[in-house]
Amino acid sequence: MLHCPLMDSRDPKHIHTFGELKDAGYVYRPIRKELAENLAAGLRNRENVFPEIHGYEDTVLPQLYHAILAGHNIALLGEKGQAKSRLMRHLADLLDAAFPVIAGTEIPESPFKPITAKGRALLAAHGDDLPIRWLTREERYGERLAPGSRIADIIGDLDPSKIIEGRSMGSEEALHYGLLPRMNHGIFAINELPDLDYLVQVAMFNVLEEEDIQIRGLPLRLPLDVFVCFTANPAEYTRSGKIITQLKDRIGAEIRTHYPKTRGVGLTITKQEISRFTDSPEVVMPEFIEQIIEEITIQARRHPLVNQKSGVSARLSVANYETALASARRRALMAGEDRAIVRLTDLGTLFASSAGKIELDPYRDEAVTEYQIVMKLIDLAIKEVFEEFFPEEKYAKQFDEITKQVYQAERIEIADTMPAASYRELLKLLPGCFDLLRDQKWDVDAQLSAAGIEFILEGLTTKEKISRRRLGEISSFKSVDLY
Repeated sequence: MLHCPLMDSRDPKHIHTFGELKDAGYVYRPIRKELAENLAAGLRNRENVFPEIHGYEDTVLPQLYHAILAGHNIALLGEKGQAKSRLMRHLADLLDAAFPVIAGTEIPESPFKPITAKGRALLAAHGDDLPIRWLTREERYGERLAPGSRIADIIGDLDPSKIIEGRSMGSEEALHYGLLPRMNHGIFAINELPDLDYLVQVAMFNVLEEEDIQIRGLPLRLPLDVFVCFTANPAEYTRSGKIITQLKDRIGAEIRTHYPKTRGVGLTITKQEISRFTDSPEVVMPEFIEQIIEEITIQARRHPLVNQKSGVSARLSVANYETALASARRRALMAGEDRAIVRLTDLGTLFASSAGKIELDPYRDEAVTEYQIVMKLIDLAIKEVFEEFFPEEKYAKQFDEITKQVYQAERIEIADTMPAASYRELLKLLPGCFDLLRDQKWDVDAQLSAAGIEFILEGLTTKEKISRRRLGEISSFKSVDLY
């Protein structure tokens, strides 16, 4: 057998004709059987079928496995940034490494099951000498964004150039096939299904119902072998009139996705997705900063001034993580240093990477700006993480000591561009910070100590023990009693 579950290490492309294919013992499998059997083999071997998908192991993936094993077309329902498109694209990993089709036809056709007049004619003319070509997994996956898609794009239409050449308008030869028939023996995906034109939905209904396509009423039936999947926002999917009921009724499985259940899972996804365009100078991201960046996204997903129906994508965490790294790198470049550690002041640059990724509640008070909301989310995240690292019941005495030292110093200023050496002088004014730094082992490195001092000051601000005023890149801290 030439097909192997999940991965096929052998190269079958030395086979060039239908006869050679049969002699090799190849057995044709419809797309649903191929997906189901390859998935079954992967599950039996306890393979990680979707290695880049995290947090869905006990929720989404079992439902997806059930749908594939049942041979159902699927709809993935979830807010933006829940890996719906990635899940669909990874379905191609369940396809055979290579799939044989007839050479010379406009759409892929198995030599065991030609569906067009041209494919049948080639088989009749050549028999076992029929030339074949091999499709890769990637060539058997097609994806389309619903908004703006027309019948001609997805199903097909008459090709004027072929009619000018003399082809009959009532023949297959006059057609230009859309993306769906070109995915015969493959996977066809549509993103944002509720935005698909009504007429295209009707055509898709026919595909799911009869597994064939009809173009412009031509007396033509093409029994397609295709696995269809959709994505949609649940708020739009359930809205009356957005999707014709006959189409929705024929989607075999509706699978609800979700955001990561824990910060740890979210951070795993974020670190998987970030891009590092350069490693010079080196930039280190402390654990507590990572936690804060991920917590910002979590806070946005529950804040009343953020539109929760739209959702908050994981791209918010990714963009913020990359921006924080870039801010620290800029500081190192300006200071002529070959290493930098991300600090709390770097989070002051996150508005640019957050704007546009957080959709505000349309009914909020218009006086509350997007900038204010983003800064509030950052403060909420700092407070949450600070309390995990320095719980009040353990560090109340040290908090009071640092607060008194801020009062005695009258004003403490930090800035994004401050070199790490300047924080040694700051520590002389705030010796109470040293115990907290030592407990977390942040005192072993000058730059990590600087990041830790900023974290302590910002954390005490969120607990309302000291106050903060931002002036550009400078943050000024004072005792609450002085305001």
